[in-house]
Amino acid sequence: MTQHKCQTGAAIARAQNTLKSRYIQANGPTHKYWLIFDVDSPDAALGWYDVGAPAPNIVATNRENGYAHLIYGLEVSIRTAPDGRSAPLRYAAAIENALREKLGADISYAGLICKNPLHPHWQVSTWEQNLYDLDWLADYLDLSAYGGRQRLPDYGLGRNCNLFDYLSKWAYKAIRQGWPSYEQWFEACFTRAQGYNARSFKELLPLSEVKATAKSVARWTHKNFSVMGFRERQARVGALGGKLSKGGGRPSKAKEYLQTVLELKAHGYSNRDIAQDLGISASTVSLYLKSKSESSKTSLIR
Repeated sequence: MTQHKCQTGAAIARAQNTLKSRYIQANGPTHKYWLIFDVDSPDAALGWYDVGAPAPNIVATNRENGYAHLIYGLEVSIRTAPDGRSAPLRYAAAIENALREKLGADISYAGLICKNPLHPHWQVSTWEQNLYDLDWLADYLDLSAYGGRQRLPDYGLGRNCNLFDYLSKWAYKAIRQGWPSYEQWFEACFTRAQGYNARSFKELLPLSEVKATAKSVARWTHKNFSVMGFRERQARVGALGGKLSKGGGRPSKAKEYLQTVLELKAHGYSNRDIAQDLGISASTVSLYLKSKSESSKTSLIR
């Protein structure tokens, strides 16, 4: 699939016209096969070497000014519409952002269309013959700024991660308001996702990626959040008999609290939401999660 750059916008063309097109759409609507960076400097074709970046697979350079697209091929494609598992996408986004920064590439470049390496208009050079995996790229980069749950920059793959986070946080609460049918719920999620996309990002995500993210969130929350499940959780909370004292109460009751906290956390509830449901403080919720984390570390050491 290719695209032509023209005054009326990007027009979809047939694959056999690829050789005739100066620009192509290298990635599909739900997967990214190439990481593409737009470097606007006269030495873009070789600047990656000077800064210690990994060698691009392909460099397509403008003969007139030296500006170039640096293209890195991926051994395993990145799914840009997450299916409830955002960790792999966040890792890819951190790598993309760190590599963009290392290369000094344009942050406003959305990566939707790129210079066609098969077109004679561009000066093309090839460097690395093998496709990259994410760990190989990460070896060249400092990812410390992207650790934990810190929000990623609102460009590149960071937009996909942040849209998923924004929409999920809203959905975990909003689905309780009426428990809609799946069709109604998907439309609500899609509308909300389009709003986040328009308000949050300077360079908008393609509508196909927004819709895919909305579908992922809608499906998961509709399957895992139900009025029956909510009532069952509320009944278990009521059976716990109120707040625990600062000293922790009976061990059996503390264990029940811990199980409920972990269950709600696994379903995406924030510490504040869990605290409200259980009638305890958010700091107490944090202590339960911290004790569980420390217990897991101890068992690993042993």
